[in-house]
Amino acid sequence: MLQEARTTPLQNVGRGVLGSFMVGAGTGHLSFARGPFQAQVPDWVPMDKDLVVLLSGVVEIGLGLSLLFDKRHRIPLGLGLAAFFAAVFPGNLHQYDKRLSAFGLDTDRKRLVRLFFQPVLMAWALWSTGARKALR
Repeated sequence: MLQEARTTPLQNVGRGVLGSFMVGAGTGHLSFARGPFQAQVPDWVPMDKDLVVLLSGVVEIGLGLSLLFDKRHRIPLGLGLAAFFAAVFPGNLHQYDKRLSAFGLDTDRKRLVRLFFQPVLMAWALWSTGARKALR
């Protein structure tokens, strides 16, 4: 089992920012941004797109709140959040492949740049929770 790693003040701030971002994004899934998020659900997903958006929003809010308030399980949370970011990556590919405009990503170039941001989010989750260091 992974032991909890000590995190620096900068990592703590990074975790707080990421947790807040996740709560905000999850809230958008459940309310004002449901339509744009539905555009990112690949057609091959065997569920109603709205249900996928709602469920992923609940997961995002849960992960975000856990990042903000759960100090005992930071490493598993970091690993879980990185896995979540990997799991939703096909949605970003779908948006790029189908040339779908959502969230201001209205050109192929912007959608392509977005693809490269997903590994940054994964690294941020691992770094800010101490999971990266624990895995070494």
